[in-house]
Amino acid sequence: MPECVGEHLVRTGKLATEQLDRVRQIQIEKGGLMGPLLVQLGFVSERDLADSVAELTGWTTVDTKGYGEDPGLNGVSSDFLRQHHAVPLAANDEGIGIALADPGDGYVVRALELALGRSLVPRVGLISDIQTALNERYPVDDAESEETDGRVADDRVEDIAHLRDMASEAPVIRRVNQLIARALELRASDIHIEPQERSIIIRYRVDGVLRTADFPRDVSPAAIVSRIKVMADLNIAERRLPQDGRIKIRMGGRQIDMRLSTVPTLHGESIVMRLLDRSDVALDLAALGFDDVALRQLHQILARPQGIILVTGPTGSGKTTTLYAALSLLNSPDRKILTVEDPVEYQLQGINQIPIRPNIDLTFARALRAILRQDPDVVMVGEMRDIETAKIAVQAALTGHKVFSTLHTNDAASSITRLQDMQVDDYLLVSTIDAILAQRLVRRLCPHCREAYSPDPALIEQLGRDPTTSPPLYRARGCEACDDTGYHGRITIAELMLMSDAIRGAVLAGGDAAALKRVARDDGMTDMHTDGLNKAFAGLTTLEEVERVVQSADETA
Repeated sequence: MPECVGEHLVRTGKLATEQLDRVRQIQIEKGGLMGPLLVQLGFVSERDLADSVAELTGWTTVDTKGYGEDPGLNGVSSDFLRQHHAVPLAANDEGIGIALADPGDGYVVRALELALGRSLVPRVGLISDIQTALNERYPVDDAESEETDGRVADDRVEDIAHLRDMASEAPVIRRVNQLIARALELRASDIHIEPQERSIIIRYRVDGVLRTADFPRDVSPAAIVSRIKVMADLNIAERRLPQDGRIKIRMGGRQIDMRLSTVPTLHGESIVMRLLDRSDVALDLAALGFDDVALRQLHQILARPQGIILVTGPTGSGKTTTLYAALSLLNSPDRKILTVEDPVEYQLQGINQIPIRPNIDLTFARALRAILRQDPDVVMVGEMRDIETAKIAVQAALTGHKVFSTLHTNDAASSITRLQDMQVDDYLLVSTIDAILAQRLVRRLCPHCREAYSPDPALIEQLGRDPTTSPPLYRARGCEACDDTGYHGRITIAELMLMSDAIRGAVLAGGDAAALKRVARDDGMTDMHTDGLNKAFAGLTTLEEVERVVQSADETA
């Protein structure tokens, strides 16, 4: 062919020139076909390679069903086929079919035609499909397996070494540092690195909303992934199983702790990094956005020596931050505080924090049983996930401990029915639970560019307000201070359901979540939607934000 596979990939924008030069150097030193080497090193995907080979040669591609049965060729070594990534297909009038991952310089086709004395009909196959077919047709015996395993192990070691080399190169390190620095600049909570068939997508979650970022093609996605895994001390050779890790890095004068999760996807490993910037977390209930009435009630509940306080809401609703803020209020030399978390997000001075480890059977329930023998005053359980954990927490509250925990329910009232589903008796619920706090996070309007407007009076009436006395609403506009989004930071909207005599009676009478919510409202509880509207009319957020967050919860219920 006048143009090799690598050159075609560069011309079509799927491969960088530097990567092609690197693979050519490896070919000079160790040999091997260019296409499989490019896939092995993560420079291109199998599909990109197959498409390029098909475009160059005009050959058709083989799908998984096209491999069929072994045509039973004699005189062809399975080692030869494995080495050159080729597998025989069914014969027809034109000749014997052969699936190839990379034709190279045509040597494989010529050699096989010479050995078989027949014409071949070449086709293009994916490397993984070819390997699967070869393994099914030519199983190796024990002796051959040991020899092959030795060669594969050597190749694997070389591959790992090469990945480490790539991860330690200055351009790769610089690009990863830029990704993290940009996330800090945007105040992002997460960095998403998502491999696609022909590219890689970088997204930042800022104030709860994902934003796509531009990613230059000067560095291989595989090198980026390898660099991040090296930073987290993960196994860079393991690309088939999920892995979790942590990264600690100092950047911009701040100590940043990142929680890392990798999962294998169709086109590579997807990585999500959760940025845990301790200096950026306000462990203060007032700063989180609770109004004066809720703050006063929370402080009264926290002053009690025992009882359960539950915080409920979906993932990413700020439950852990609220619990940490409450624990910080109680943290003093005369109290022993123990937590069981999955995982420990922020390290709190003076508080004993235990990360659960399911792989060694250190579950919430088992850890909770153990820490109750540690003479604690306050206990926090990261989440009530099962019957056993819920019952132990209730027993802890009955024996004089103050217990904090979280649940995944849509509102405060639903937490009671959730615990009933966990087979916790009604009389235990009403005697141990002090309060249930349900919350969401809405984006806070940028104070520099928010814009006041007068909405339709009919809308104001629909919201239960008097149009003649209602203050104006505000909308997002966007400026340099908020990166043209109109929002800067987030604020909590919440409902706090206190376990009053009226609610205790409703629980013991068998009331469902809707009935409990009605009783709580009659008892003075401000529900989440109303709290959100109050913050919208106060100019802290927009009506659209409140409807987006709270209405989505109502639709889920």
